[in-house]
Amino acid sequence: MANYFSSNFTLGILGGGQLGKMMGYETRKFDIKTHVLDPSAEAPFRISCDHFEQGDLMDYDTVYNFGKKVDVLTFEIEGVNIEALAALENEGKTVYPSSKTLQNIQDKGVQKNFYTQHKIPTAPFSIFKDKVELADAVQNKNLTLPFVWKSCTGGYDGNGVSVIRNEEDLISLENRPCIAEQLIPFKNELAVIVVRNPSGEVKTYPVVEMEFHPEANQVEYVICPARIEDHVATKARDIAVNVSEAFKHVGLLAVEMFQTEDDQIIVNEVAPRPHNSGHYSIEGSYTNQFEQQIRAILDLPLGNTDSKVGGIMVNLVGSEGHTGDVVYENIEKIMAMDGVTPHIYGKKQTRPFRKMGHVTIVNEDIDKAREIAAKVKELIKVISK
Repeated sequence: MANYFSSNFTLGILGGGQLGKMMGYETRKFDIKTHVLDPSAEAPFRISCDHFEQGDLMDYDTVYNFGKKVDVLTFEIEGVNIEALAALENEGKTVYPSSKTLQNIQDKGVQKNFYTQHKIPTAPFSIFKDKVELADAVQNKNLTLPFVWKSCTGGYDGNGVSVIRNEEDLISLENRPCIAEQLIPFKNELAVIVVRNPSGEVKTYPVVEMEFHPEANQVEYVICPARIEDHVATKARDIAVNVSEAFKHVGLLAVEMFQTEDDQIIVNEVAPRPHNSGHYSIEGSYTNQFEQQIRAILDLPLGNTDSKVGGIMVNLVGSEGHTGDVVYENIEKIMAMDGVTPHIYGKKQTRPFRKMGHVTIVNEDIDKAREIAAKVKELIKVISK
């Protein structure tokens, strides 16, 4: 095994946002040297990496030249140049998750077709090359309203997803390749994080439940364990492992799912990286998702995925009507509450609904944790000066 610890071994990470920053806590813990590439000079991960480069993650030469200088390359965001990753792999560079895995995930149309090919349960869908083709399908009654519109690329945090209830809703859509997906009535939105190393060791984290903000289409609470029956949880974890095997990924794979009215589990989408649904694990699990990501891509033994305690995560997003230098109002009030830990991502500028941090609430009793989470949500406000 390579000597990763206190050595010249270098882990390269494409993307220096909050996910990278939190991965950086773990590389610091293990004393693993990190190089980071991010388009922003103020990337949150900049403070804790050994070497930082500013550059475009979608630019072939930038990514290729960065990758040449590191021993193992990974990413914390899907929007990276896949051709550069493939070229590096062809030259013998270790890239995890692989360019092939990312290629099947980066474009949601490709991702949905992948589920169909691998008999993974997912909502019925159609793919359109642009808004015109989509509008024609609606007018010709080839597409039934309502449906869920998703941009094939570039969507994040609820952006690039809309429910289309009538023809007027089509007007504001961006003109780009997209998916129209059948609107499935569901009881719960769930997620399972699967972790796999190159030796083929695979583990899953407990099923989490996601409660969404009605307007922003962003996750408001992540609850672990999900308040669902055991047989549903077992089915969700089994399906997540099937998805993981199909993608043959290395590292973390967050599998987002719907639990339908009749307790079927259908896969919504996946992310091949640490994920919002796993942030609770920093305080709640024996091995948090960021440490697990490092273990997996370096082919180290995987850690225990069990929870030590019930955990709820509340996203801290910019309040509406506030843009500018950030202020976390009432943060000291929530810090006075038992089992409450804020995480501040290091973005100096706030804007409405921008992810600025999260708060974890841990408690032996998940219902009690949910009550405290509601109080936290009420108290803390992300505003501008």
